[in-house]
Amino acid sequence: MTPLAAMAYREARIRATNFAFLFWDLLYPLFYLLVFGVGVNASLNGAALGDGVSYNAFFLAGVLGIASFGIANNSAWSFFLDRDNGIFFEMLTYPMRRSDYLLGKMFLNIGIAIVQAAITIAVAAELLGIGMRWSRWPLLLAAVAGGAAAWFFLYSIFALRIRRNDLFNSVTSIFYFVFLFASSLFYPIEALPRWFRVTALCNPITWQVDVLRYATVGLGQGAAVAWEAAAFAIFGIACFAFAVHSLARQG
Repeated sequence: MTPLAAMAYREARIRATNFAFLFWDLLYPLFYLLVFGVGVNASLNGAALGDGVSYNAFFLAGVLGIASFGIANNSAWSFFLDRDNGIFFEMLTYPMRRSDYLLGKMFLNIGIAIVQAAITIAVAAELLGIGMRWSRWPLLLAAVAGGAAAWFFLYSIFALRIRRNDLFNSVTSIFYFVFLFASSLFYPIEALPRWFRVTALCNPITWQVDVLRYATVGLGQGAAVAWEAAAFAIFGIACFAFAVHSLARQG
């Protein structure tokens, strides 16, 4: 077994023993869709948004974005578990590259995100009747996997550089609030003030959610979505490089 495969297997075994983490990662995002999404949709009396879709359909991509954000947070938090049980610095002495340590955790993160997305999309299509663009599933798969990887690398930077668990949770909570609400995740940004639109368009989660929205229900312009996908890919690569650098400074 290669070091990368061994790391992925180790992370899967650890995650499988924690039901709370699995519930949070796989099922909790559904509550956003079934409670918040359905509630807002009902308050609008089912009226279509400017693009001719219901709020449920619009918010589906946002739920997938929230899920990738939360799953990445939980995966990065496992660095603190490794430190607490003393295995973290021992593993740095093993004959494997530092990037394998990160990538092993990342592959598990992607696997969980894909399963979560499949559950959410199935519920959205069958229970809420959201019309999906099934022909765009390769783009959807790439957006889910790419988002799970990029956000994990971003959170890993903070998990590796911050020693205190409570400080890490405080920092990530601030990121969670800023990234989610200053984006196109919950609402269309076209009618909002210019300063908010500019802020949202500079937000990586807007890039990911816009790609997810285009892949799921067809909202957005292809050319603009392509630019956002490219920008998010660059963001993910930069986060990976910085995370490897942060890990290289350990020990």
